[in-house]
Amino acid sequence: MINIGILTPCIINGDAVSNDVIGMHNALTKQGYNVQLFAEAWSIASPLVHHLKEVKSFLRKKHDILIYHFSVGWDVGLNLLRELNCKKIIKYHNVTPPEFYEDVNQDYTSVCRSGREQLQSVAALHDVNLYLSDSEYNANELHSLGVQKEKSFVIPPFHHIDDLQYINADITTLDKYTDKITNILMVGRIAPNKGHAALIDAFYIYHTNYNRDSRLLIVGKEDERLQIYNYFIHQKVQDLGLQESVVFTGGVSAEALKAYYLVSHIFMTTSEHEGFCVPLVEAMAMKIPIVAYGSTAIPYTLGKAGLVWDKPDPYLLAGSVDCIARDEFVSASLGEMGWRRYKEIFTNEQIETKFIEVIKSLK
Repeated sequence: MINIGILTPCIINGDAVSNDVIGMHNALTKQGYNVQLFAEAWSIASPLVHHLKEVKSFLRKKHDILIYHFSVGWDVGLNLLRELNCKKIIKYHNVTPPEFYEDVNQDYTSVCRSGREQLQSVAALHDVNLYLSDSEYNANELHSLGVQKEKSFVIPPFHHIDDLQYINADITTLDKYTDKITNILMVGRIAPNKGHAALIDAFYIYHTNYNRDSRLLIVGKEDERLQIYNYFIHQKVQDLGLQESVVFTGGVSAEALKAYYLVSHIFMTTSEHEGFCVPLVEAMAMKIPIVAYGSTAIPYTLGKAGLVWDKPDPYLLAGSVDCIARDEFVSASLGEMGWRRYKEIFTNEQIETKFIEVIKSLK
């Protein structure tokens, strides 16, 4: 029997890379493969995770398979890629450029710089059988570094969006934000690459020039290691006099997340760097019309299912929000386009089918 080891630095609840790792594990287990997860640190109880020290004893045969999830600099992972004598697959989630963190946190800066440097080495490995990318954007980056297109496939990440559609929404959140105010939603952790400054600028123009009865809901965890950035964003809200109209929720439960989608009229993102952007797919699945700055992978994930602009012009973004908020037909049409794109490309069932086909292609 073929053993398949899935390797990543850490596995935690609610993390996009971790969700992809767990989704791969579940899909391969259903197919009858002997699958184990390996990490340096983890906080989940199920499925079972093994310490990375055990991976060499598990992947001993040439026809065994290592799937390495690459998203940060990790010397241990790169060394194992070089040392193991088995088939190898890289799942590339992209690495945030270190420039975003240089004036915020040196640890983040270091791990991102290391990741960008290791990307060169990962792309140059001659014994990697397949490279899987979350998006065409990621795949194009690998191709520019010399990865052969014949060895490269785009496989969107597994996610928990299917569950989001069936769980009960948090009643308290629904009651609090179901009113006559237009709710604009952004979902994603509070981090420098997420472009919150441009988001707040766009909301300020919309709120000031178009609709005083509007609210910006920013749903995402704050990391105490990024206190400089956190302070900057909160201070910007105060400087613009938006304290009563911008809500920072912090990390929320799945039930609360569903509620925030249900009470929102528009999803807007001005993120400056994404390797995929799962919240876009969440918004599409929930039929929320989307306005976005089309940086990095965002145009590839969103396609034509939203209003996407090639620069984060706050006036353009605010005008787009107003167009959707005022016109029910535009809002419903964009919501339906997003829903169709989700159903056609991004359900876990479709991702699983494509992923298993690629695994079976390894002879």
